[in-house]
This record gives sequence, structure tokens and C-alpha cells, in this order.
Amino acid sequence: MKRRSREMKNFALRPSLWPITIKAPAVVALLMIAVSVVVSYLVLARLAETQERHLSAISDAFLDGLSSSIIPHVLREDVWEVFDALDRARHLYDGVDARETVVANAQGLVLAASNPVAFPTSSPLPKSLTARFAKGVNIVTDEVGRRAHVMRRLIYQGREIGSIYAELDISKLLEERRAVLHTLIVSNALLTLFLAAIGYVAMRRIVRPVHTLDRYLGRSLVGPVAPIPEEELGPEHSEFGRLFRRYNAMVEAVNEREALASVLAEEEKMASLGRLAAGMAHEINNPLGGMFNALDTLERHGEQRIVRERSASLIKRGLRDIRDVVRAALVNYRGNGATRRLDRSHLEDLKLLIRPELRRKSLSLEWTNELNAKADIESGPVRQAMLNLLLNACAAAPRGSTLSVRIKTAGGKLELSIGDEGPGLDDAHRDFLENGGTADGPMRDGAGLGLWMVRRLADEAGGQIAVRDNAGRGTRIEVSIPLGTEKSEGSAHDVA
Repeated sequence: MKRRSREMKNFALRPSLWPITIKAPAVVALLMIAVSVVVSYLVLARLAETQERHLSAISDAFLDGLSSSIIPHVLREDVWEVFDALDRARHLYDGVDARETVVANAQGLVLAASNPVAFPTSSPLPKSLTARFAKGVNIVTDEVGRRAHVMRRLIYQGREIGSIYAELDISKLLEERRAVLHTLIVSNALLTLFLAAIGYVAMRRIVRPVHTLDRYLGRSLVGPVAPIPEEELGPEHSEFGRLFRRYNAMVEAVNEREALASVLAEEEKMASLGRLAAGMAHEINNPLGGMFNALDTLERHGEQRIVRERSASLIKRGLRDIRDVVRAALVNYRGNGATRRLDRSHLEDLKLLIRPELRRKSLSLEWTNELNAKADIESGPVRQAMLNLLLNACAAAPRGSTLSVRIKTAGGKLELSIGDEGPGLDDAHRDFLENGGTADGPMRDGAGLGLWMVRRLADEAGGQIAVRDNAGRGTRIEVSIPLGTEKSEGSAHDVA
């Protein structure tokens, strides 16, 4: 449970792991949030600017009316008339809620105030009141205190005779601004969620064909490659419709190729078994004929000692030859028994297996085996590769020509060299043997399977193959396999 929770946390903290159906709506939501923040800032800034202009206009109207009514009284310093004018002005202007109003004379002394307790008559103006206004500034807003401070100098015939200081309530303006902000936040949030939901649904529909293709590709990892059913292909002229149909065409080609490779492998296996069986029958029939002659001689002249000895010797040699042929075949096609290290005799036995092919085409064999001790490598794959190359060389060599074979170890590697005097390999087979390539190699019409198996055995053993000219007479194939390699159990037994 803890591991599951940790995985979910890592998934949530790493957006790179999110599916595209989440990434795209998330990007849309982030963009909408960024746009809404910018738009809200611009709207609120514009609203604040409009409200300040409105506040400035109504405060100017308030101060204009108040100043025109109190200037004569300020000139005469008639305190009671100024008090009366301030009291009337509080309810005279709609939209202006003056909390406090102070009128001072030219000397900076208070003449009258709407709150005489806080600002007694003839008292100096508090510095906290005058310090708010810098030079040329007549209005100061305090959003925290939800009020605005305004100031007007009283000018009569070009000289300053006093000043008016007022504190206005701006709560309604700030409430309006807050209501606009809340409306923007709610509307932008709803719009963002709506577009993100639309983006999620749209991306789900867009990537649905990708999930379909991924599902069928995933099935090919655990079983045969399956085509996409007709009902899931979609319109033929859509992009994914064309992609799915091409995928189905590829699946059909792959399945046909695998079926063909299986048929070719089986046919080549049966052909190889047939050739080996015919060769073994030929090798066994020769000593059997001599043994039957010896038995016939024994039946006729068995009482003679020298006849018995010669006949017994002939029978022993025939049985020994038969034993050698059977042993070579059993070693080459043994079951999944214990791994055997390669030694000289394992490769020498191959001469018996290809002897019928050599005799059939009157081929000569130059055999050089410099392997004196056991090599640290499994014998089965090496024998299989050698047998395939030898059979291919016999098939390619013209009648009466010579095959040359050399086996040695050098530099920690087993080196095999098989040469013939045939017409040589074409470019496709040469390139496949040296570099590998497609899964089935250049197999056509049942040909090339032996070389494909040699290439596979070399790959599994970590070996290399080089194809060279055989001194201007045919082809020489050189196989180099590192010593100390192990092959997976049973891999050699797939070769026909």
C-alpha cells in the first residue's frame, strides 16, 4: 500500500509521466489562468482609474460648492457661519459621504470643523493632516482605511485666505471593485474548468486510435501479430484509417513471412536429414556388403583357420566403420544432455558425415585440424555451423574440385576456415553473413537457410564471419568465435 502511494506521489510530481490526455488539458488550464490573471489585472486597473476619476470629480464638485459658500465667512473669520455651511454641506451632495471636514485660515489655525472635539477652533492644524498632501497633490486614497483625503486651498483675489481638508468614505467604491474581482475570478475559473474539460474529452477522442494501435502492438510481444478488426479501422481516408490499414498490411506480410520461413526451415531440415540418412546408408552399406561376403566365406570355408581369421578381421573393420558413422551422427544430433567441450575428435567426425557428398561429386578434401587440446567452448553449435558450411561448400563446388578446411585456435578465439572453388556468394548472402540484417535473411525458394543458421549461431556465440575470395577460385568463409562462451541449452538442436 505504501509503495502504491509512493508511486502515485511520484507520478503526480512528475508531469513528464502524465498521459497526453492530461497534459493537453493542463496546458490549456495554465494558459487560461495566465490569460485570466492578465485580463483581471487590466480590468481592475481600468476600474480603479475610472473610480479615481469619478472620486476626483465628485470631490471637486463638493469642494467647489463648499468653498464658494464659505469664502465670505472665512474672510470675516465668522466661525458660526462656517460651522453652519459645513453642516449643510454634509447632506447636500449625493455620492459624497464626508466623515470629517476642517476649515483653516491663512495662518493654519482651525476656524471650524465637523468634529470640533477632534479639531478645536483656533487650534493649529495637525501635522498628520497636512503631511498627507505633497506639493501639487490634492487627493490621497487609503484603501486599508477605506477612505480618501482631499484638500482645497481657498483663493480670493489671487491670495490664499485659508484651506479646506475633508475625509471622504470610499467603502462603496472599494466594494464595487471587490465585487468585480470576485466576478472575474469565478467566471475565469468556470471558463478554465470548462475549456479544460473540453480539452480532456477532445484529447481522449484524438488519442483513442493511438491507444488502439498500442494495444495491438503490445499483443504482438506475447503472441502472434494480430491485425486490427474492421470495425476499429475507422474511415478509410482519415489519417489513422490509412495508418491502421497499413499496419494490417504489415501484419499480413509479417505473418506470411513467418509462415514461409517455418515451411522453408522444415523443408530444409527434412532435406538435410534425407541427405544425411542417404549418406549414412551409403557408408553403412559398404561395410555391410563386405561383412556379408565374409559370412558367406565362413559358411563355405569356415573349417580353414586362415579363412576364419581374415573373415573375422573383415567383420571387425566393418563393424568399426558402422560404429564410427553412428557415433558421428549421434554426437551431432544428441539430446539435451550435458554440455561437452570441443575437442579434435568432434570435428574429425564431420569428415564421415560429408563423405557421401564428396564421393557423389568426386570432390577432394584438404583437411587441416590444428586443435590438439579441448577448447573452452561448447561443441554442439560449432559442429552445427561447420556441418552447414561444409554442406553448402559441397553444393557450390564444381565436380572434381577441392574443398579446403582449416581449424585452429589463436588469440583466445577458435578460427574455422572453409574454402571451395565454386562461383562464389552473391552480394545479398555475403552481406548477410558478414553483417547480419533482416530476421529471415536472404532466403528465397528454400535456399539460404543453412547460411541463416550459421549467422544465428555466430551471433549467439558472439562470433564474427568474414567472406573472402579463395585465391581467385571460389569463396572462403572464415568464422571466428571467442573461447569461453556458453550457448543457451538446446539452441544447437534447432539446426537441420
